[in-house]
Formats: sequence, structure tokens, C-alpha cells
Amino acid sequence: MTFEQVAACFRNFTPSSDGESGTALCPAHDDTANSLSIAKGENGRVLLKCHAGCEHKAVLAKAGLKPADVRGERKGRTKASDGPNEGLTLAQYAVAKKLPVEYLVRKWGLSERSSPNQSGGRSYFLCIPYFDSDGNEVAERYRSSLDGELRFRWKKRAKPCLYGLQNIEKARQVGTVIIVEGESDAQTLGLYGYPAVGLPGASNWREDRDAEHFGGIGTIYVIVEPDKGGRTMAKRLADSEISDRVRFVHLDGFKDPSALHIDDPERFKERFGAALASSVPFEEAELADKDARLRDSWKLCGPLAQVPDILGAFVTDLRRTGLVGEERAAKLLYLVLTSRLLAKPVSAVVKGPSSAGKSNLAQKTADFFPTDAYYALTSMSERALAYSEEPLKHRTLMLYEAAGMAGDFQTYLIRSLLSEGCIRYETVQKTAAGLEAKLIEREGPTNLIVTTTAASLHPENETRLLSIPVSDDPAQTKAILYALADESEREPVDLTRWHALQAWLTDSEHRVSVPFATALADMVPPVAVRLRRDFGAVLSLIRTHALLHQAQRARLDDDRIVATLADYAAVAELVADVIAEGAESSVPPSVRETVEAVASLVSTQANPHAEPTLFAVGNVSVTALAKRLGLDKSSASRRAKVALERGYLKNEETRRGRAARYALGDPMPGEVVVLPSVECLAARISAMRSEERSHRDAA
Repeated sequence: MTFEQVAACFRNFTPSSDGESGTALCPAHDDTANSLSIAKGENGRVLLKCHAGCEHKAVLAKAGLKPADVRGERKGRTKASDGPNEGLTLAQYAVAKKLPVEYLVRKWGLSERSSPNQSGGRSYFLCIPYFDSDGNEVAERYRSSLDGELRFRWKKRAKPCLYGLQNIEKARQVGTVIIVEGESDAQTLGLYGYPAVGLPGASNWREDRDAEHFGGIGTIYVIVEPDKGGRTMAKRLADSEISDRVRFVHLDGFKDPSALHIDDPERFKERFGAALASSVPFEEAELADKDARLRDSWKLCGPLAQVPDILGAFVTDLRRTGLVGEERAAKLLYLVLTSRLLAKPVSAVVKGPSSAGKSNLAQKTADFFPTDAYYALTSMSERALAYSEEPLKHRTLMLYEAAGMAGDFQTYLIRSLLSEGCIRYETVQKTAAGLEAKLIEREGPTNLIVTTTAASLHPENETRLLSIPVSDDPAQTKAILYALADESEREPVDLTRWHALQAWLTDSEHRVSVPFATALADMVPPVAVRLRRDFGAVLSLIRTHALLHQAQRARLDDDRIVATLADYAAVAELVADVIAEGAESSVPPSVRETVEAVASLVSTQANPHAEPTLFAVGNVSVTALAKRLGLDKSSASRRAKVALERGYLKNEETRRGRAARYALGDPMPGEVVVLPSVECLAARISAMRSEERSHRDAA
């Protein structure tokens, strides 16, 4: 270490006029006046002498130094001056944070390590140990700079936890504790006698891991930093079991306790004490923050929230991003994403052939939402949902390919999350006492959007998801080709008002009453068991549409939003055929067209002008089917598979590995109306009201 680095490890260092030496308080005894001399020696050595008689080794140890730190250059070795040093030393950290090295070493166990760098110098980094409540080291974190996104890294196989848990017992004794973000804030507060624990990152609160440590502590102060991290921490604690004991602390004009201390150590206790005295209970702070957020978001989205047809406005802006067609699918996806705010959100699967634009549609729709509204993945491991720290409550999980959730255990977790609204997964973990059971809980509700080229998913998943088809029609393909050929520049779409709308909805009322739900249930024919789930999805979509237009809807006395027939009309237009097809009371147009094409081709076998290579007696090849439909073979084959699964076609080729030979199967059923028209529903509502009046009059 250099002379300056060593000198920074001692309190009250006073340099001489020539900068070659100086004095400081000796850490090895109760020094009240500078009795330690520090001077530059030959070859980079640093000379230390305590005039009170303390041993050289004792002085070094108390300062957190090693003999090698003051030894300087050694013969036969590469000189440190051959290249520049880099990274972060303990002395540099102590100077930057205005904390004594001795305190950091003795109280918090900090140490310094280094390794040769490519420039011939040394790369220094701090080792910051994490202890449990019994004082046992359980993890270690490394810090290599004072700022920058990559300044921290965990020791390999380390499990992050709260920093400073060794202070919890003291906190229980005094009845208060302070939660901060990061290690330096906890160290700073500890210097002044405040028991504090730090989160290793604002988003690293884990309810199942952390909440139990605060039992028996009556008041929990939380320092809320004025940035995104502070908002994230506050949001994580909102649903914690400790929230009723939390008081939020704002350090006006300062980011955190460390910054307050660095600004003026002499006034720290006075200023920090005043901040604690001005703290507000969590519930009061949350209401104030919510009101402020509502005002801010309404300024940006107010005109949009009052548009009679918000979905229509969405499609208009969506077209400007370059999306062609698929208006119904886009509207449905927008409603599904918005339904995340409900207690029972809707999940969906976007189906279509490869290259049909499923993922593009999902992503362009998601762009109209703030990033905290959804969590997008292309795939995930078997147990990712159980162990991930990403929040899932009232957040949409987007998986861009159903093959990414192919594992049995993985799909089980997803089904639990969608059906039960949470995940409760018990596993075992190694501890010092051996294997112990651990319950992992992930809180919802959460909904899922997934894309697939498959005709159908696993039956257990299929019935939990609303199917949204993407068109494979040649006309749609032609429209996309024209759009790709268009070289005119598009004006970028300003998504600010759309993000603000979702932020406003997030903080607004989510409860919706559907006064005509009983009348609708009365009119839906019980033609399939699947309707038990699908009818619930229809009601959720109606609630979502009303929630989206809540600025224009009436309220009940308890402030619930009242859904109208306009909400039903919008939803029925989007899903009536999807619900009927799911209940197998209707045949999708694409399937009907495919079966009719097979029937037409089979009937041509009596035509002597038919091409014999394309047709066998009573059956049709996929090549012929594709030619008749005007599609590629992949799209035609996918359509045929859907018809096969429904039994309207059959494959007469029994040999494995051979091309399918399609023949007609069961007759297609006639259309059965599952969701009534708005007019019929309105008439039924009127009739039920008349019946109720008659019953009251008779009574």
C-alpha cells in the first residue's frame, strides 16, 4: 500500500508540511492525542512508531492492516509501481464513507484482497461478510468500486440475505430497528449506535426469508431512498406481515444515511433524529403516495381514460407501430394483460402456424404496458417459478413459446399459480444441523400469456387458457407483404399516455359488479363442462372492460364499478365464437373450410380428369389440401390436425413415418349459440326484473 493509503487507515491523521510524514491517533491504546508517527521509508516502505510503546504488530492489527501492506517493494519481485493499481481498497472505502478502518474491521469484519492485474499493478476489492443472527458468517460479498452497476458480486454459491443480522438481538432489546438499502448505510448507522439491517439491493426482500427476523420488534423504520430503488423497496414491504409496524423515513435532500453522514458528521445525530421523529406509518405513507401517483398519472392519461372505446383507440395506435390486421387478437390480449389487476385474471394462449407473427403481436401489445405489468421469458427451468425473486402478484407472465414450459413439474407450478393464485412448494435444504424442510411461497394472483404453434396444449393447461387464434389466411399474408414493402417513415407512437393509463388503473378501484351476471348465466346453455371455467373468464373480461372504462362507469355505495351491457357487447364480440368453439358447440371457420376442402377433394375421385398422384380412393394428401386452400403445407397440416383432434377428419395412413391421408370423419355439428346477443340479454334482464316485481307484489 502507498503512504497515503496507509495514513487513511488511522484516525485524525495530520500530515507534515512536506507531505513525507505525519501523526495520528494510535488505535492500539486509548489515545487522546496523536502519539503515532507515520513516515515514508525507502523503496515504498511505510514506517510506523507509537510513542506510547505499542507494538508494531498490534498497531497494524487494530488498523486492519497486514505487515505486507507497509513493507513496500521486495528484491527479486515485480515492483508495484511497474503498473497502476485499480479497484477499491479498504482505506479508500473508509475515506469515501468517512468511517474508521478499525471500526469497519472490528465491528463489521471487512477486509481487503487483491490480485495482479494486466497492467502490472494490483486489483483491489473489499470482502464484506454477511452474518446470521447468531454471528455466524453465512455469505460474502465483494465490492470493487465506489460506484457503477458492476461494483458488487457475490462469492460463488453464496445465498443473499439481510446484512447486519447480528444486530437483531440488540434491536429486540431496544424495540426498534432501521431497514436500509445496502451495507454502507447499515455501517454508518451502527457507528452512531442505531441497530440497522440492510437489503443487498432494493428488490431483494424475500418475505419467507426475511420477515421472521423482525419478530418482537415494535417499530421498524424503513429508509425510503428518492429513486426507483426506494419505490421498489416500499412496494415489496407493502404486502409483508411487518407492514403494520413499519414507519417510512425520508431524508429530505439526501439519498441515504451514508450521504447524510458524509455531508456533516457533527450534525448527523441531530438531523437523523429529526427524520425519525418525522416518520409516518406505512398505511398513511402508502395512501399519500397513492394519491400523488394517481394525480400524476391522471394528468397524462385523463383524456384517454374518458374515450368511449379505449380498445379502438389502442388498435389505432397499434396500427401505427406497423402491425397489420389481427385487431381482434390484439384487443383480447390487451384485455388479458389488463385483467392482471383482478382477483381472478384471465390467461390466454395465442395459437397459429410458425411465422404467423404470434410473438410479434404479443410483444407489440405488451409495449403499451409499463414493464412492471408483465414478466416476459422465452423459456424457464423446471423450478424457476418457485425460486425466482421476480414479483408475480398482479403481474402477467408472458412465455413466448409453449415449448418453454414443457416440463411436468414446471407445468404443475404454472397450473397451481393460475388456479390457486399462489405457489406453496415445500423442499429441503442443507443447513449446519442437516437437512431441513423449507416452504417456498410465491404470491399471486398471476395470469399467463403463451404462444404456440401446436393445435392444442396439454388438456390440463388448455382448459385454463383462452385460445386466441392468429390468422393464416392468404389475404392476411398479402397485407403483411405490402406493409413490409412500404418504405415510408412512420411517426413513432408516444406510449406515455398508455403507460400512464395502466399506472392509473393500478392505483384505482379494481372491484367490479356485473349486475346482469345471473341473467347471462341463465341464458348460457350447459353444453360442456369446460364452460365452468370459460364462463368465469367471460365475466372477468367484462369486469376488465368496465375497469378499463371506469372513468365513465357508475359506482355502488361501496365504490365498486358497475359493468354495463356495453362492456358485455365489447367482450361478446371478441370471444363469442372462441367460447363456443372451446365448448365444441361451434366449428371454427378455418376448420370448417378445411373439412369442406377435404370433402370437395374426395368427391373429385370420380372425375376422370383428376390428378391420380394427388388422390387416393376416399382420402386426400396434405399437398392436395394445401393446394385447394391456397396455403403452404405447414399451415394446411396444422389446420388438418385441429380437425383431426375434433374428429371431423381422420387419418387413414396407419404406417409410421408416412404422410397423412385425410378422410372425412364425424359430421360437423350445427351452430349452437353459447353467448347470447346483447339484445337477447337485455330482453332477459327486463323479463327477470318483471318477474321480481311480480313476486314482490304477490308477497
